[in-house]
Amino acid sequence: MERKVLFAKGNVDVHDSLHSCRINGSIRWNGINELTRPKMGTLIRLQHETWTRSDAIAESDGTIPAEVEERALPLGVYPLASQFSNAVFTNEADAIILSVLGDTANRLYRNNEQAYKFFAANLEIWNSNDREWLTSHFSHTNLLEVSQSMESLAKIVERIRSHKDVPILVYNVSSIVPGEDLNNYLGVDETYSTRCKRFNLALADLSRQTGISIVDVDTIIARSGADRLKVDAMHLTPEGYRLVAEEVVRILVDLAVLPVIEER
Repeated sequence: MERKVLFAKGNVDVHDSLHSCRINGSIRWNGINELTRPKMGTLIRLQHETWTRSDAIAESDGTIPAEVEERALPLGVYPLASQFSNAVFTNEADAIILSVLGDTANRLYRNNEQAYKFFAANLEIWNSNDREWLTSHFSHTNLLEVSQSMESLAKIVERIRSHKDVPILVYNVSSIVPGEDLNNYLGVDETYSTRCKRFNLALADLSRQTGISIVDVDTIIARSGADRLKVDAMHLTPEGYRLVAEEVVRILVDLAVLPVIEER
């Protein structure tokens, strides 16, 4: 059986489509190998890390700051090893998969002295001493502007290619928010759906400039029915994740990373 390695740096969108989707402890979609093993005879080895935000990732040299590491913070799916990893720039995978989802929503903290950025995940369960340390030594940053995100993504793409010139796929985001019914935006701050649309348009421009491939989650979900395939603004149903994985496979076949699918 042929083997391929994918390195994925992303959050629930990337993990649940390519690795697995669990609901109440039960696997409802078992990832990209459900498509490649029976149809191609290809086994995917998926290496996955969570994504904080592109500006922090672009600056990472793989070193965890000692003052953060010594506190044993309850960061859940955003461990320090992933937050400060530079593996996306040093791995030998056959293709790299990224996502802009984290850039649309994550607010980071910046260290007041060394200026590195840090995602204080699960802050609501931190103890009082750790919270006091955070507010004393860090400043809260604003959400990224779209232009800042694209600038950082361009730097990430350049660093990846300086190590190894491999296909780079980037997930965009579904701009449909279940239950949203706005038709007049006078006096309304930017909604998440509008923010997603701006990110998606900018990502298309970045693709023209750099040659990255876009996994068009927005179109996939819209065509197949967002009301049926979206749980909330960011999470899809298992069927939605399967459809996204199918698009990843299609792109990787086009890029000759994976063999042409054989009907069996």
